[in-house]
Amino acid sequence: MKTIHAAKELQPGTRKVSLAIGFFDGVHLGHQQTIRQAITDARQHEALSLVITFDRHPNAVVAPTRVPPLIYSLPQKLRTIRSLGADALLLIHFDEPFSRQTGEDFIRGLARDLGQILSICVGTGFVFGYKRGGNVQLLKRLGAALRFTLHALASVSLDGQAVSSTRIRAAIIAGHLDAASQMLGRAYSLAGQVIRGDRLGRQLGFPTANLDPAGLALPPRGVYAVHALAGGRTYRAVLNIGTRPSLAHPEPQLRLEAHLLDFQGDLYSRELEITFIEKLRDERRFPSLADLRRQIAKDILAAQSRFDT
Repeated sequence: MKTIHAAKELQPGTRKVSLAIGFFDGVHLGHQQTIRQAITDARQHEALSLVITFDRHPNAVVAPTRVPPLIYSLPQKLRTIRSLGADALLLIHFDEPFSRQTGEDFIRGLARDLGQILSICVGTGFVFGYKRGGNVQLLKRLGAALRFTLHALASVSLDGQAVSSTRIRAAIIAGHLDAASQMLGRAYSLAGQVIRGDRLGRQLGFPTANLDPAGLALPPRGVYAVHALAGGRTYRAVLNIGTRPSLAHPEPQLRLEAHLLDFQGDLYSRELEITFIEKLRDERRFPSLADLRRQIAKDILAAQSRFDT
């Protein structure tokens, strides 16, 4: 899949272009339906399929105090979109000037830069443009003027409720990871860059890779048996999510610390993707580092027993 940062970079020539537009956090079942509709349209009409998304949540610019925790990091989202098989992905930098563009100007700009639009695929509740002034009704009007077909796709339902990024975030935060996985259409995972910690795990004999959790929706605090994907290889691992209450910190910070079993090497600055297998226990405070060390060893044995079943 070709990734571009401006519509004019696509250069489709005489071919029409079918678009799927959205923020697509989590790339859940509803998002997949929208993207696959654009791919289907393109294949039927010998056109190109183009997924259009943004490099940050729009609220990060227009309402910074109301940015939701994200299901996926940006690299994880883009990887998942690419796996669906569209011809190209347009990643738009969402900044202040872009936020002031009206919905109509946005669509007309795409038509100008791409040539003939074959179809636009969105969810029925899709809103866009300055002050969310664009919606499905605007797209219908522009479709008639610019000669493209509009697919406004109804939400996918699961257990009688619409699948949505909001619902998935709530499931993750509540620890209902199986429900989140069902709505995502794949096993729930989180990904982040490995950052430098204080090397306490190494001192205890269990070195950890510390992930940057900023901006992500996270499962409840505790210790989990997980799979960790690094450099194209999957490792068994134990993940701790918490503030390390056994240590005295004037300002405790939430940490994600993964101990990869049977791994030797340096992961700093690399991306680690964590897939959850089972929660082993809640976060607890231990009276001493020796007690903590013994518990970590027990956690590893408990995780191994989950992997070996």
